[in-house]
Amino acid sequence: MSTSLTVKPSASNSLLTTFPNASRILEEFEALSNAIAGRAFGLFQQRGRADGQDQNDWFRAESELLKPVPIEVSETETGYSVRAEVPGFDIKELNVRAEPNALYIHGKKELKKEEKQGKEIKYSEFSSTELRRRIDLPNAIDPEKVSASLAKGVLELSLSKAAPAKPIEVKAA
Repeated sequence: MSTSLTVKPSASNSLLTTFPNASRILEEFEALSNAIAGRAFGLFQQRGRADGQDQNDWFRAESELLKPVPIEVSETETGYSVRAEVPGFDIKELNVRAEPNALYIHGKKELKKEEKQGKEIKYSEFSSTELRRRIDLPNAIDPEKVSASLAKGVLELSLSKAAPAKPIEVKAA
């Protein structure tokens, strides 16, 4: 089963390198850091609050919350083809953004499981998985000419290269 995914071009279609809004990046980083710290503290509490394993708790929390995104990029004369493994994610949980020199893949999935016995909750589990990947491209692409599909946990993107700059002949007046 193959499904289509909308890729959002960046607001700037210029071929110059643009930098994302720094305050937004810092806010996202702070939220991610807080989520990891919260999970690491939960692991610390599960271990009976014993000292000495703080670093292991942090790394385990990172591995639970942030999943690596293995990719395969191939180039042709006219564009790029990108395959990214995103198992367990569906279209609603993925956000892909194309910029002239980069591609961003972000996914976030939250699961909540509860077992109720009458009016009492017997068991409750909450988990969150997030992935982020920025792919820098060696040549500029046309953010308006990007297509994506998701099938069996593999995100496939087709990116068209931007037209090369044409030299302008200057004539003496």
